Amino acid sequence: MDISWVNVVLDWMAVVFILVVGFSFLLIIVYYFIDRFQTEHAIRHNYPVIARFRYLFEYLGTFLRQYMFAADQDERPFNRAQRSWVYRAGKNLSTTEAFGSTRNIHAPGKILFTSCPFPLLEKDSVSSPPLVIGPNCKTPFKATSIFNISGMSYGALSKPAVLALSKGAKKAGCWMNTGEGGISPYHLEGGADLIAQIGTAKYGYRDKNGDLSNEKLREAAALDQVKMFEIKLSQGAKPGKGGMLPAAKITKEISEIRGIPMGESSLSPNRHADIGCNDDLLDMIVRIREVTGKPVGFKFVMGSPDWLESLCKRIHEVGLESAPDFITIDGAEGGTGSAPVALMDDVGISLNESLPYVIDILTKYGLRDQVRVIASGKLTNPTMVAWALAVGTDFITSARGFMFSLGCIQSMHCHKDTCPTGIATHNERLQSGLSPKKKSQRVMNYHRNLIHEVELIAHSCGVTEPRGLTRQHVRIVQNSSRSRPFSEIFPDETPIAFQGIPVETTEPNVSESK
Repeated sequence: MDISWVNVVLDWMAVVFILVVGFSFLLIIVYYFIDRFQTEHAIRHNYPVIARFRYLFEYLGTFLRQYMFAADQDERPFNRAQRSWVYRAGKNLSTTEAFGSTRNIHAPGKILFTSCPFPLLEKDSVSSPPLVIGPNCKTPFKATSIFNISGMSYGALSKPAVLALSKGAKKAGCWMNTGEGGISPYHLEGGADLIAQIGTAKYGYRDKNGDLSNEKLREAAALDQVKMFEIKLSQGAKPGKGGMLPAAKITKEISEIRGIPMGESSLSPNRHADIGCNDDLLDMIVRIREVTGKPVGFKFVMGSPDWLESLCKRIHEVGLESAPDFITIDGAEGGTGSAPVALMDDVGISLNESLPYVIDILTKYGLRDQVRVIASGKLTNPTMVAWALAVGTDFITSARGFMFSLGCIQSMHCHKDTCPTGIATHNERLQSGLSPKKKSQRVMNYHRNLIHEVELIAHSCGVTEPRGLTRQHVRIVQNSSRSRPFSEIFPDETPIAFQGIPVETTEPNVSESK
């Protein structure tokens, strides 16, 4: 029996196998160089070829996740649906979906907006007008954007990340908070308006003894880009704990900017050594305002509304000129580059509760018109931003939302200096895939698209612009699956002056700490 044909088939199979393997190997080489030398996607640049499987798995996950993977709404701190919205908004892709919502609208705590039977026509809509912060300062700040970049320092973030955010903020017309690491050249290079944050270690603003330096404050205030100063009392993810910068992330440049040694982790004090009571805080606000001529406020996470009440009472006793120009309220759900788990999980009040308290207490003591409110803490999507505006805040800031717009994949390696996208690492190889020019465009796109969808919500509720939203426009789903107006849960506060209760005002007293 002639079986020569079998040998022919085997020969051809061998040839085909060699060609397939050879072609595959050649394709891998081609893709390696394509990925390595492109700057559109940091993951592909840093992990050539292998990173492409991420997109394949993301695509397949659409069909398989209901059987094998977490659903869109299951992950923490940000689920897939939340991250995907930011990714698409940053790339200026459509954020529309089909078939229906994947959210459980009956879940307790779900935010619902009250639609109007006669929504506003687009031709009648207007943009949110600018608001002046610190009108009585020598140099007030006219803030044009309701949505801005929260505090992230150079050190916690890489050079290209800070550059991309700064340039993107300039394009978007929003401000950028420097974080507690001082003002770096990369914050300035982009040209954005800056909020200079003063942390407990006073990096960038301290003298040789570590005390707050008036000279350093004047130097910062002389920069036209620096619009305000923010005293950081506490942070949502780690109340009662100062900033933590691991030794691995302290480069020579960061060491010089902050005035700290290399080779050891930088741990900021858990509070300002010179701020130990309400009088100390008010004295510090007045001091910085007088030295810089610019608006001054503070950032804190609420533990109890009683403290803010006592502060407002003290402001009336000392004099209204001692009041801060703004207050940034950070929720316990806020983010960080590094913090003890116990503080992240179990200390502080959520923004859902603390923001209404802040608005109502300031209103109660007649300070709401004088003190602007900035809300921060997991406000990354249109729903939460619109909710915060309806509660009564003037501005919103977000850190992780803008990180997602840069390409953050929530790997949660921020404190290890191994961030795979180059955002929170000083490893130059990992940074090389993050193009400030291209990513700044995504920052702008994210900002623009978020504002657009917040305006859609406002128009659906029948108001002309987002700040027209009130608590009457929001309902919260209860345990019974029935919703309740937010205005009933947190009724609008009536100022004491209109309740017939006098608020005594006296001459400034000597600080309690003296």
